[in-house]
Amino acid sequence: MPTHTDFEKGLNVLHAGGVEFIVVGGVAAILNGLGYTTYDLDVVYSRGRENIQRLVKCLEPYEPYLRGAPPGLPFQLDERTVRMGLNFTLTTTFGDLDLLGEVTGLGTYRELLPLSKEVLAFGVRCRRSNLEPLIQMKRAAGRPKDFEILGQLQALLEERRKWPHTHPDDPK
Repeated sequence: MPTHTDFEKGLNVLHAGGVEFIVVGGVAAILNGLGYTTYDLDVVYSRGRENIQRLVKCLEPYEPYLRGAPPGLPFQLDERTVRMGLNFTLTTTFGDLDLLGEVTGLGTYRELLPLSKEVLAFGVRCRRSNLEPLIQMKRAAGRPKDFEILGQLQALLEERRKWPHTHPDDPK
């Protein structure tokens, strides 16, 4: 597996596969204007039957496997697995991918959809979480790495509140 995640490739795979998803996590922080380094692509995906079928089909050629699982552990990312599970931390041939059926603090794809915006990211049209919901997600997750970025995200939000004309989806 690669030593870094090819975000452009990951987004292209999902987009070309017709998958309904919203970028969250570190890549969403970057797409919101934060100078930040992240190592995986986190997406919230729609749990609709057809979307799960598209998700599984488009990822199959990229050898998805549970990140951190012992080598040889039987695992297959198929429709049944995704329906029976919810959140998956995977390695693929294009890098690390976290598939989230639900995010702590905000809920599902459907609940996050009105709190996201369509953007051009790495040459791909996709949706990314807005800044305020991203802050809520990081706060609710409560992991040390989330608290590290939380201050930076909050500072970015405060800056946007002072200068709302600088970013089209800033709070007024």
